[in-house]
Amino acid sequence: MPHLIIDCSENIIKLKSPEEIMQNVHDSAESTNLFDLGDIKVRINPYQYYKAGNTKDDFIHVFGNIMEGRSTAQKKMLSKEIIKNLKIMFPEVTILSMNIRDFEKATYSNKAMV
Repeated sequence: MPHLIIDCSENIIKLKSPEEIMQNVHDSAESTNLFDLGDIKVRINPYQYYKAGNTKDDFIHVFGNIMEGRSTAQKKMLSKEIIKNLKIMFPEVTILSMNIRDFEKATYSNKAMV
């Protein structure tokens, strides 16, 4: 845990490789010391078809799914750290955003738990 899913316009992966982008997000999450190092999972979904308001501006949005139990301040720190580092990597991209959702411990399940 966490699962960090990057949605972006297809042009983003022409500016930087998917591997570079995912590593940036991974390293940003790791730098917060909120997670065990081997537990951070990152995926990227580039979109050819999208509408960003009334534009076709490039965008990056990160969905952070983490196990419940972290404070609002910790989640805010995670979000700001990831966006700060994406802003450095993509100064020309005007739409950079992130939100964080909690997994509920009571309802979460994975292969090792079954």
